[in-house]
Amino acid sequence: MCRHGIDADEAQNLAEILLSEAMQFTGPRLRLEVNRLVDLETVETLRAQFRRLANGEPIQYILGQWPFHEIVLRTDGRALIPRPETEVLVERILQSEVWSRAKQIADIGTGTGAIILALANAARGTDRRFTAVDISPEALSLARENARALGLEDVVTFVEGDGAGALPPCSCDILVSNPPYIASEVVDGLPKHILAHEPRLALDGGADGLDILRQIILDGTLVLRPRGRIFFEMGDEQGLAMQRLLERAGYSDVLIGKDYAGHDRYAEGTLL
Repeated sequence: MCRHGIDADEAQNLAEILLSEAMQFTGPRLRLEVNRLVDLETVETLRAQFRRLANGEPIQYILGQWPFHEIVLRTDGRALIPRPETEVLVERILQSEVWSRAKQIADIGTGTGAIILALANAARGTDRRFTAVDISPEALSLARENARALGLEDVVTFVEGDGAGALPPCSCDILVSNPPYIASEVVDGLPKHILAHEPRLALDGGADGLDILRQIILDGTLVLRPRGRIFFEMGDEQGLAMQRLLERAGYSDVLIGKDYAGHDRYAEGTLL
């Protein structure tokens, strides 16, 4: 698949994932059964999947599901694919002081529902309540489907709206968002497989990538309760700008966290 922009190692890895899924193998079983014959129906399924892969479609959409922080999510072109970096954002919330006392948690730009559903899953058996907001009705429908599949539809409320302004004043203890944060001109240069398949609405953060982040920070000053905390995922060059935006808006204990590669990726602050 090199001519399609997929190097040999990545192509082998993707092929093994598809074959394991088709054969319903888990763990290292695929390598233990290298001499097993594959039936014709499975071969035809794999051929169709390889054609989609060669055309740049993400493997997460081809499989129709993907694991994310102890849950499995349905994935398709209605919403951005959940990334490993976002699992770290979930962990930052679960390990925070505010999580131990939080009763109301809201996710702005929920997409597949990855963040809010991972948090709701971690809170099973408690009285916490969750709200998922998205401007895209298509994304919101996917998030609802995921909530139903996970048995979490009774603890998550879904709101179609533009940002945190869709929430009542002083209604949240935790506000979290992985919003579009890529500058518009950078979005135009993203790899073809991203632009062709993932929704631009979930990528484009305006001229400097900070348009939506700014609005959520300001809305958060109205939506958060006293001592409530806001959590973001952001671009790797936005750390200093986010720290300044949060502090100027009145947030304290502002932290900028790094991802696995050592790049600035997370911002958080408390509203006093």
